[in-house]
Amino acid sequence: MVNWRAVLTGFVVEVVLGVFAFALPGVGHAAAGMVGGFIAGWMAGGGFWNGGVHGLLAGALGGLLVVAFIVVASVLASVAFVPAGILGFGAAVFAFAVFVLLAIDSAIAGALGGWLA
Repeated sequence: MVNWRAVLTGFVVEVVLGVFAFALPGVGHAAAGMVGGFIAGWMAGGGFWNGGVHGLLAGALGGLLVVAFIVVASVLASVAFVPAGILGFGAAVFAFAVFVLLAIDSAIAGALGGWLA
């Protein structure tokens, strides 16, 4: 069973640290994802697997929200500019895959947090 309090707490930590991560592009965002995933896994407890699942969900939640924004923007762009809207939808699908892959660091940190809890 998913502990949504742990997932949302990890997500909020990632967002707050992500705002300050622009000072260290790349490294800062990865660190924000790892800290948020660790906190989600630690709060959920239950070992490697449970912590990893909660860390992955916390990391992917932000990506899913951004992808949803991109999809809505591409649909709105397709109303005004048909080719741009089609390209925007393809970019949204690609972004979805990238965000899920980038959530792997949160899952690894969440597994560590679940193990330590």
